[in-house]
Amino acid sequence: MSRLTHVISGPYAPPAARRELVAASADGSRLHVEVHGEEDAPAVVLAHGWTCSTAFWAAQIRELATDHRVIAYDQRGHGRSPAARTHSTTALADDLVAVLGAALAPGERAVLAGHSMGGMTIMAAAGRPEFAEHTAAALLCSTGSSGLVAQALVVPWRAGRARTRITGAVLGSRAPLGPVTPIARTVLKYATMGPGSAPDRVEACARIVHACPSAVRHAWSEVLAGLDLDANLAALTVPTAVIGGTSDRLTPVAHARALAAALPHCVGLTELTGMGHMTPIEAPEAVTGAVRELTARYLDTTEKEKTP
Repeated sequence: MSRLTHVISGPYAPPAARRELVAASADGSRLHVEVHGEEDAPAVVLAHGWTCSTAFWAAQIRELATDHRVIAYDQRGHGRSPAARTHSTTALADDLVAVLGAALAPGERAVLAGHSMGGMTIMAAAGRPEFAEHTAAALLCSTGSSGLVAQALVVPWRAGRARTRITGAVLGSRAPLGPVTPIARTVLKYATMGPGSAPDRVEACARIVHACPSAVRHAWSEVLAGLDLDANLAALTVPTAVIGGTSDRLTPVAHARALAAALPHCVGLTELTGMGHMTPIEAPEAVTGAVRELTARYLDTTEKEKTP
């Protein structure tokens, strides 16, 4: 049981993909991509966060695939995408545009949703011509553009150099997480989820996070520790909604507020009371509803305008 990479029953068990494909990134890295739903439906692209996988989006995929084409991919080194030598925000952007090019027709646009590092992926890719070609609107969930370690609240100390140093050591640990045990669930819930998170949601997150290889977890932690995408926000000109949890210890809600203030075309900030960092699992209806609203407002209109 401890070796499972995701739960296998209930709303957080990942549904089977309609089809799978491989996208090749700029440096040759190969990315596992899943497509759910009907081929002629409005397209949504989902980018998961650090230590997660496509399984993280199970609730969104299951609901949205009834009337959308949902494209989800594993970030390099996560899930079914092989580990790579390069770990950087440039690589994240390269990977996203590779997925867009592989899964969407030329000129076809989608709503992009990114959680945590997935949101940073969207920020990193903003301004690229491939991003502009394929993006109608975006959703940033539980993410930030800089200052992640200094602002994190995982270590319950007063802000300062000591807290930043200890937080960096904790998040950047090379130690394997080991099996999913009651203690492991308690630690993961404290660090990444709201205090009221139900056991099935904690279990779903724990299975996914514990499946991430420790070397991959460490490599990306170093990228996140030095993250500075503030300058990229000016290029994220598509309509963009922001979601944050008020009990998020990894990317406190101050990050969401800062993003909403800095984005050129922010179309809404939603603060989810009592929710932690894992908003797509902790508050699946809210996240799915935000994606639906973006497709209804921007994607359908965009695609209709393209129709002769």
